[in-house]
Amino acid sequence: MKKIQDASRQVLSKYGLTPQEEMLEVYQQKKKFSIGIPLETSMQEARVPLAPLSVASLIESGHKVVIQRSAGKQAHFSDEKYASYGATMVDKADEVFQSDVVVKIAPFTEKEIDLMHPEQIVFSSIHASSQSRDYFSRIMRKKVVAIAYDMLKDAQNCYPIVRSMSEIAGRSSIMIAAEYLSNIHNGKGEMLGGMTGVKPSEIVILGAGTAGENAARTAQGMGAQVRVFDKSVHRLTRLLNTLNRPVFTSVLQPQVLERVLRSADVLIGAVRMMDDAPMYIVTEDMVKKMKDNSVIVDISIDQGGCVETSKLTDHNNSVYLKHGVVHYCVPNIAARVARTASYAMSNILAPVLLELGESGSVLNFLKNYSGYRNGVYAYNGILTKKLIGDMYDMNSRDIDLLISAM
Repeated sequence: MKKIQDASRQVLSKYGLTPQEEMLEVYQQKKKFSIGIPLETSMQEARVPLAPLSVASLIESGHKVVIQRSAGKQAHFSDEKYASYGATMVDKADEVFQSDVVVKIAPFTEKEIDLMHPEQIVFSSIHASSQSRDYFSRIMRKKVVAIAYDMLKDAQNCYPIVRSMSEIAGRSSIMIAAEYLSNIHNGKGEMLGGMTGVKPSEIVILGAGTAGENAARTAQGMGAQVRVFDKSVHRLTRLLNTLNRPVFTSVLQPQVLERVLRSADVLIGAVRMMDDAPMYIVTEDMVKKMKDNSVIVDISIDQGGCVETSKLTDHNNSVYLKHGVVHYCVPNIAARVARTASYAMSNILAPVLLELGESGSVLNFLKNYSGYRNGVYAYNGILTKKLIGDMYDMNSRDIDLLISAM
């Protein structure tokens, strides 16, 4: 009898004065999932979605983590490290895709979609504008719950993974520009920040969001002269207050931008392209008027780019010359620093997966967290993103209405 009373006190201390009926529901909610991480095979992707310590926390919570060998190799996370924390290491992707949940970085390939099974939960980036109608139709037919990293929101209504990757891309863009201004890459042979008695480089940044802010901060730290353009006065004001250092700012006006670009050494395209925005902000004519061997780093290239002369490149062939201007248009800049980026993603994804387990089912998970619900673009055979539906002329249903009816 005493043991029963002690147990009751422990339960009440944990959940307060919870009625017995609700207690049963609490116990039923929790579920242990098998979570799979396949080896990335596309777009020279070097990141991994979960670092070893995050895998350890999931395993300690009762989940099973299955990892394809060498998945963390390029981020310098060894198979032995994952195994030491309790992960199950496998050789083939089809073994990974037997899991309840699959998490990867790049959008799923056709082969990976073929390995999916109904009611499976799959996480990845999506890059909707780079896909096709057939791509989404194939995912619909698999009747999975597909969640896109780039659409996930947090409690502050922000996009945490987009934000963290944008922070990395913004900082990296300045270091990339510095490389291509140097003689090592047949650049102008200039040091980005100049030095005593030598004029610093002029850097123009389009966009005052996360990527633009971090690019400006890094450029200022290196001693460069920075000019930031954005269509929002509010974002420009916030940028000035955040940097706490003088920086030239201007609302996006073509005439002003064209004049500034004539003397610029570097252009950073850090604009998050919206549906109602033009396909590009910097025209080809503006690029023609830039100085020879100046550098463009178009961070927006994964959304189509904000410079008319931008075209997709990769880490093996990262630059090309157009009108005498060096163009760097690699979409996954964060993969250049795969270990840092993997830690950043892991810090966001691990809590999401733990909450999924606490919720007990994907339906409860989506009902409880509207921000995560926003990331769903396919739910058991139904397209749930109007943006994608409009893009590829496909029928879609609102995820909020769909979930509320269940």
